[in-house]
Amino acid sequence: MMHMTLYWGKDVTLLIDSWKTDSWLSYLLTLLACFLFSSFYQYMEDRRLRFGSLASSTPAQPTSTGAAAPLLPKYRRSAKFATAVLFGINSAIGYLLMLAIMSFNGGVFLAIVFGLSIGYLLFRCADDDVAVENVCACA
Repeated sequence: MMHMTLYWGKDVTLLIDSWKTDSWLSYLLTLLACFLFSSFYQYMEDRRLRFGSLASSTPAQPTSTGAAAPLLPKYRRSAKFATAVLFGINSAIGYLLMLAIMSFNGGVFLAIVFGLSIGYLLFRCADDDVAVENVCACA
């Protein structure tokens, strides 16, 4: 039976039918996985924003020999491509976290919210120089 309200308990089906918890140990391991996955989301978001700032930064002036000029556009294209790949990965992780929360289990909800908070504290809290595109945690 699928729950349509927030419930507390160790019996939860998460994302796929074969990921079911039937003991406290499997439930705690599931909560740990949710916590780590949501912290990893914040880490990947930090990497994506840093690549994005590299891709959009203005190129430095070439030296008098002009040797640095041809390499810079190729580097910026690679940074843009890496930003696009990381955006796709972050989108997939964000949607999976949203679907996990839609299990309506209180423990899963708290594990994901705490994971996002701790991940933000560890990886993104000191980002004064990186502009945030969207303030939503799972965007």
